[in-house]
Amino acid sequence: MGVSGKLYIVPTPVGNLEDMSFRAVKVLKEADLILAEDTRTSAVLLQHYDIRGKLLSHHKFNEHQTVQMIRDRILAGASVALVSDAGTPGISDPGFLLARTCAAEGIEVQTLPGATACIPAIVSSGLPCDRFCFEGFLPQKKGRRTLLSALAAEPRTMVFYESPRRLVKTLEEFAETFGAERPCSVAREISKLHEEHVRGTLGEVLAHFRAVEPKGEIVVVVGGLRDDGPREHRNKYKDPAPPEDA
Repeated sequence: MGVSGKLYIVPTPVGNLEDMSFRAVKVLKEADLILAEDTRTSAVLLQHYDIRGKLLSHHKFNEHQTVQMIRDRILAGASVALVSDAGTPGISDPGFLLARTCAAEGIEVQTLPGATACIPAIVSSGLPCDRFCFEGFLPQKKGRRTLLSALAAEPRTMVFYESPRRLVKTLEEFAETFGAERPCSVAREISKLHEEHVRGTLGEVLAHFRAVEPKGEIVVVVGGLRDDGPREHRNKYKDPAPPEDA
């Protein structure tokens, strides 16, 4: 029996096509409709896994016009799978509006575990990943400086998405706002053949990318403001003390 009457949010590989899960392939094969951020990009993935589902374009420029129609189809019993170009829909990609609309209607929304660029980037960075804040793409103009100023006091590790052409400018702003000695890791081309992680201080990483032109998909991980004062949680980034009876 196929899946029916649900919205499935299906992560797709951020690099290597082999990162697709067995369940994701099964859901896409059984879905009545597959919503794709870019049907041309998704067609390559579907062809690789011999998936012949019906594709419909669903992206940030048309989602307000299509969301009610999709909701109605699911309410009528259709199973709909949502994919983005890469990674998990809704994470800096279209998906939030549809998920919210379906949830408000009592439609079951199932998000499959799977690929996303931010988690490999922070885990590989060497920076604390027990607590972190995900900021995605920073606003380009309005509110950018205000947001960066607020993040200067953020104690958690911060994760940002950035385009290669804006990376140097963003690192310059980070060094100016957070301090050039703040630890940083830039992950490039995660899960692809030329995956690279450049680690160091913001000043060091900035110098590297001023000398070497950045290319590919970029995730920037920046250490939070360490709290070395006398307050209760000042040692939260240090190794926990052993139990008294150890």
